Amino acid sequence: MARWSRYDLIAIDEVGYVPLAEVGAEFLFQVIAERAERTAVIVTTNLAFSEWTRVIPNARLCKALLDRITDRAYILETGTESYRFRRTVAKGKKGEKPADAK
Repeated sequence: MARWSRYDLIAIDEVGYVPLAEVGAEFLFQVIAERAERTAVIVTTNLAFSEWTRVIPNARLCKALLDRITDRAYILETGTESYRFRRTVAKGKKGEKPADAK
């Protein structure tokens, strides 16, 4: 686990996209707990905190993880609309095809 503490910053993107198995949730907790109050972590998600138990079913572990993530945190809410969806819609209005369209 010490290998994660050597970085000044780690980013954990899209937490909540898929549910975590118990071992995955425990690993995430260990990484966050190891870095707590020492080094920076960025966590991105589209879930409200109240929905995290869908990703981390162990309620006690989920609460402990959120406690560590939110302690001394800057929480930025950017809204619920996907910027990817917004970008695709904007391209469609301009008559452009998305890059992955054939």
